[in-house]
Amino acid sequence: MNRIWLSGPFLAGAAAVLILVHGNLLPSAEQAGKGTKPGAPKLTPAAAAKSFKIPDDFRMDQVLSEPVVKQPISLSFDERGRLWVVQYIQYPHPAGLKILSRDMFWRVVYDKVPPPPPNHFRGKDIVSVHEDTDGDGIYDKHTRVLEGMNIVTSVVTGRGGLWVLNPPYLLFYPMKNDRPVSDPIVHLQGFGLEDTHSCANSLRWGPDGWLYATHGSTVSAHVTRPGIKETPIQMIGQHMWRYHPEKRRFEIYAEGGGNAFGVEIDSQGRLYSGHNGGNTRGFHYVQGASYRKGFEKHGVLANPYSYGFFEAMKANKSQRFSHTWVLNEADGLPAKYRGKIFAVEPLQGRVMLSEVSPDRSSFETKDLGGVVTSSDTWFRPVDIKPAPDGSLFIADMYEAKIAHLGHNDGVIDRDTGRVYRLAARNAKFPKPVDLGKKSSTELVDLLKSDNRWTRQMANRLLGDRKDKTVLPMLTKQLFASKSQLALETLWAIHQTGAFDQALAEKTLAHPEPQVRLWTIRLLGDDHRLGAKIASKMIDIARNEPSLFARSQFAASAKRLNAIEGLPLVQSLLTRDEDASDIHVPLLLWWAIEVHCAKDRDKVLDMFRESSLWRHRMVENTILPRLMKRFAMAGSQKDFQTCVELFRLAPEKKHGQILLKGFEEAFKGRSIAGLPNDLITQIAKLGGGSVAFGVRQGKEAAITQALTMIANPKTSAQQRLELIELFGEARQPRCVPPLLMLVAAKESDAVKKIALGALQAYPDDRIGAEVVKAFPTLTGEVREVAESLLVGRRAWSRQFLAAVDAGAIAPKSIALPTLRKLLLHRDDQISKLVKKHWGEIKGATTEQMRKEVDRLVSVINAGKGDPYPGKKIFTAKCASCHLLHARGGIVGPDLTPFKRDDVPAMLLHIVNPNAEIREGYESSIIITESGRTLTGIVIEKDARVVVLRTSEGQRIVLPKNEIETLTVSGISLMPEGLLSGMTDQEVRDLFAYLRSGQPLNERK
Repeated sequence: MNRIWLSGPFLAGAAAVLILVHGNLLPSAEQAGKGTKPGAPKLTPAAAAKSFKIPDDFRMDQVLSEPVVKQPISLSFDERGRLWVVQYIQYPHPAGLKILSRDMFWRVVYDKVPPPPPNHFRGKDIVSVHEDTDGDGIYDKHTRVLEGMNIVTSVVTGRGGLWVLNPPYLLFYPMKNDRPVSDPIVHLQGFGLEDTHSCANSLRWGPDGWLYATHGSTVSAHVTRPGIKETPIQMIGQHMWRYHPEKRRFEIYAEGGGNAFGVEIDSQGRLYSGHNGGNTRGFHYVQGASYRKGFEKHGVLANPYSYGFFEAMKANKSQRFSHTWVLNEADGLPAKYRGKIFAVEPLQGRVMLSEVSPDRSSFETKDLGGVVTSSDTWFRPVDIKPAPDGSLFIADMYEAKIAHLGHNDGVIDRDTGRVYRLAARNAKFPKPVDLGKKSSTELVDLLKSDNRWTRQMANRLLGDRKDKTVLPMLTKQLFASKSQLALETLWAIHQTGAFDQALAEKTLAHPEPQVRLWTIRLLGDDHRLGAKIASKMIDIARNEPSLFARSQFAASAKRLNAIEGLPLVQSLLTRDEDASDIHVPLLLWWAIEVHCAKDRDKVLDMFRESSLWRHRMVENTILPRLMKRFAMAGSQKDFQTCVELFRLAPEKKHGQILLKGFEEAFKGRSIAGLPNDLITQIAKLGGGSVAFGVRQGKEAAITQALTMIANPKTSAQQRLELIELFGEARQPRCVPPLLMLVAAKESDAVKKIALGALQAYPDDRIGAEVVKAFPTLTGEVREVAESLLVGRRAWSRQFLAAVDAGAIAPKSIALPTLRKLLLHRDDQISKLVKKHWGEIKGATTEQMRKEVDRLVSVINAGKGDPYPGKKIFTAKCASCHLLHARGGIVGPDLTPFKRDDVPAMLLHIVNPNAEIREGYESSIIITESGRTLTGIVIEKDARVVVLRTSEGQRIVLPKNEIETLTVSGISLMPEGLLSGMTDQEVRDLFAYLRSGQPLNERK
C-alpha cells in the first residue's frame, strides 16, 4: 500500500503539507491523470494534498493555499529567496470594459483600451510576496504588494523595483520596503486583451540584461514606448519578445509557436516555450526566426518572403499539453533528474518528466512518464519554476475545468488556488540567503554555483549594480575558465556595461564555443560588428567547429547591415555540412532576404562569385527563394533583378533552379507587365508558354491564344491570363473576340479582365459595344465598364449619349465616375453632366463631421457580429484593402492600423479626402492616344509608369506614351461607403474591422 505522511498543522495555507508516496518510480503516461470522475467535488487543501502520487525519492509540500493565494498564474523568486505570486482573480474579463463582439474562438473586442494605474479600472488581481522567515520550510509571512490590479500575468524584481506585465502595459514600480514609492512608469503599451488566457505573459530576465516574455496565439499587439514617436511594432498571434529597460528597446525575438504561456531560459541562454497542442513539449526559439503556427486562425507570418518556418521540437508521440516547463539544472532534486524537463499539464492534471537530447542545432524530447499525478481532477498546474534551493514550485489554479470557453461562461472558482514544492525526499530548507546583501565580489564567486537559479540571480544583481570594480576579476576569470563559468563571466561583464569591441576580438578566439556564440550575439544585438571584427568573422565562420555557434552567427547576420552581414552569410554558406541542419539554411536565407529591398545590389554582388553557386545550401535553399522573392515582389526593378540573376547563373542547372523559383512565384499570376528581357531569359531556359509567345509578338502564338480564349474548355486561369495579356501586347485583332466576351454569358472575372484589356485600344467600336451591354452589367463588372467608358473622350460621349437617350439611368452612375468624366474638359461632356446631375459636389466637411458623430453613437449603442461584418467588408472594402492578408492592394493594408480607434476609422471612411496617406495619392494620366486614367502611381522608372486603378487593375504605361501626369489630391476611395447600411450592419462591419486576427468561418 502507498503510505502518506502529513507533517505540521494546516493553517490557511501558511503551513506546509508534506506528501510522500512510495510506489512505482514513474506512472505511465496512460495511467497518469486518472482519478475522480468529471464533475467531482473540489477538495479542501488538506484533502487535495493527499491525492498525489510521486516517485519515492521525492517529497511534495503544499506551501500555500486559499485564502492566502487564489488563482495563482505565475511564480517568481527574488534575491532574498522570497516567492512572488501573481493571483489572476480578475480573469477572464478585464474590469471596466464592455464586450462589443466575440468570435467563435472567444476572441473579444472591447469598447475601449483600459488606462494604466493609478487611473486604471480597479480589478481583483493581486501581486503578493511570501517569505520563510525562520528557515523551517514554511512560508509564514505574506504581503500583498499590489491589489486591485486588472489582468496581471507576471512580475519580476530588478533594477530598483518591480516589473509588472499588465496587458496592455509593461509597468515598472520603483520600490522601497516592498511598497511602491511612486505611480508606475509605463514602459510599453499596446499588448492585446482579446483573449486573457493568451495575452502577454511570463516576464523574466535573460542573462543579457533584457526582459523576455511571450505573447499567446489568440491576441494581437501594436506595441509602442510612451514618450517616443514611432510606428507601432505589430504582433499577430504567438511571439517571443524582449525589452531592454536601460536602452528602452523593444523587439520581437522570434515569431510563431503554440499558444505560448511560459518562457524557459537554460544555462546556455537558449529560449523555449511550451505548446498547447500534441506530440511536442514545445519550441526552441532561435533569435530572429519564424515558427509554425495556426496560420488560418492566427494569421500569416509577418514577412511574406519568409518562405519557410521552423517546427516544434521533435518528441515521441504521447498525449500532452504543456504550455510551460522547466529544465532542471540544479542539485536540489535527486541527481538522476538533472537535465530533465518537468512540464506542467493542466488538462491532464499532472507534471510530466521528459529527457532532452540534441537534434542538430536544436533539441528533441522523450517523455518518461508522469512525475506528479493526482486522483483529484481539480489539480490544474499552470506554472512551474525553480526555487533558490533547487526544488521546483508548482502553481495550481485548482479548477474543475481548465478551459477558456468555460471560464468565459462563468465556470470558474476564483476562491481557490494552491502552490506546491517538489523536492528531494530528504531535502532540507535552510533560511533563504539574501543575495542582495552580498558584495559584488561575492556575487562574482556565485557564478561558479551548480545551481542555475543562483547564477542567474547573481548575474542580474551585477546588472543592477554596474559595479566596475569587479571588472579586473571578471576579465581574468573569463580567460582562465572553461565551460559554464566562462559563459557566466562573459554575461556578467556585459551586464556591467564593459563588453566592447576590444574584448569581443579576444572572446571570438575563446576555446569555449558558447563564449564565441554569445560574443557574436551580443555584438549583433547592437546591430554592428565593427570593421575589424566583421573582417575577421569571414574566416571565423568558415572554420567555426560548433554547429550551435554557426547557427547563432547566421541569426546575428540578419541583424547586421549589408556591408557586415552579407560577407558573414557568404562565408557560412560554404559550410556544406550545414545544408541538412534544422535551422542554419533558413536562417541564412532570412539574413539575405532582409537586404533584398534596400541593398539588392550588394545581394547580387554576392552571386557574382560563381563558386558560391555550387554550394549545397545555395542550390537547395537560397537560389529558388531568391528568385521567388524578387518575382513575387513584382516591381519593374524586381524584374530587372530577376534578369540579372538569370545572367549570373554559371551553369544551366542553376538557371533551371532559378526558373523553378520564378514559376512558383507566378503560379496563378499573369505574365502581363514582365519586361521583354526577362521574357527572353525565361525562353532561353525552355520556360514559357503561349503567353510568352504572345508577348514576343509571334503570330502563331497570337492565333492560338485567341482560339484558347474563345474556347470555354480552356482552364479559367489560363483564359484570364491570356485576356489580360492582350491589354499589354497591343494586338488590334483581339478587339472583336474580347467584345464578344463582354456581351456573352461569361463569368464576372472574364468580363472584368476583358474590359480592362480593351481599354488599351483606341477603337470607337469598343465604346459603342460596351454602352450597348452596360444595362446588363452589375457589381464590379459595371464599375470596370464605367472606368473604361470614361477613359477616352469619344467613349465618354457615347456613354453620356446613352444616358441622355434614357438607355442608362443617371442615378445609377457613381459620383467618382462623374468626376472622371469632367477631367476631359470637353464642352459637350460637361453640358450633359450638368444636365443630368447638376453641379458635382460632395458632402461638406460639417456634414461629414456630423455623420461621423452619428455613426460613433450607432456603433456604441449595441453589439456587433464580426461574421456578417466580414461579408460586408468583402463586398464593400476588400477589392481595395487587405485585412489579415486577404483582399486587394489598391489602398493601404488595414491590418497594422489602429483599428480600435473608431472615430479615426470613421473619419477616413466618411471623408476619405481629409487625409490621404503618403504613397496613396491619386494621379491623373493623359496619354498621347487620348486615354485618361486615374489611379495610384505605384512605380515609375526611366522606361515605364505603373498605375493601379480603383478597380485593382495594374496598368504598365511606357513613359514615351504619356502626355501629362498630375497628382489630383483626391482619394481613390469613394465617399458614401456606409450609405444605405442599417445600424446593425455598421456595427457588424466594425466588429470585423476591429478583430485582431483572421476570422475563421463558423463551424
